[in-house]
Amino acid sequence: MGKDKLKKFAEIATFENVLQLDAGKVMKGQWATRHFGNTHPVVLELACGKGEYTVNLAKYFPEKNFIGVDYKGNRIWRGAKTALETHVANVAFLRIQIETLLDYFADGEVAEIWITFPDPQPQKSREKKRLTHPAFLAKYRQVLAPQGIMHLKTDNDGLHAYTVGKLVDLGACLHRQATDLYHSDMVDDILSIKTYYERKYLETGKNINYLQWSWH
Repeated sequence: MGKDKLKKFAEIATFENVLQLDAGKVMKGQWATRHFGNTHPVVLELACGKGEYTVNLAKYFPEKNFIGVDYKGNRIWRGAKTALETHVANVAFLRIQIETLLDYFADGEVAEIWITFPDPQPQKSREKKRLTHPAFLAKYRQVLAPQGIMHLKTDNDGLHAYTVGKLVDLGACLHRQATDLYHSDMVDDILSIKTYYERKYLETGKNINYLQWSWH
């Protein structure tokens, strides 16, 4: 591991807005009251990377609590540091494997989930690693409150189509979808928030897919 990564890992260990592995388990069922000190809704960004969506959503919605989830601490460092430097208090980051989500959140604890530009895992042999594989979708459904909303943004057309197919099979309610978000009538200030990777994709002329759904 490079010196820069080691430095970032050491630094996030001191950040009050970052919880790692077992430290996050004690918050299960109590994220709003115990960590944020309020009763506001909890929103997750999964595979949050540098946390651009997490931090920017928190600025738009101070009446909600936002948690960026990723395992790569050197990426979380950027979002966590930005939130601290800009005094965005309704933001936290959780460094865990998303497979273990149920160890950290109680049934119905989460109001909304964003999945922003996850690794599409295009190889058939890696289908179970896709963050919209039915095994993952079942976990999200368990931690979501009734009427909880989910969002997917991806540049990968295959992942978008795969996800739509799985959601139809599972009987989910598809609310909104676009295969070219920025040339649709759906785009607004929230959907226009761009991650580091999204900016790179747009620079090459790639279309961006968006999908919103719930289970009821």
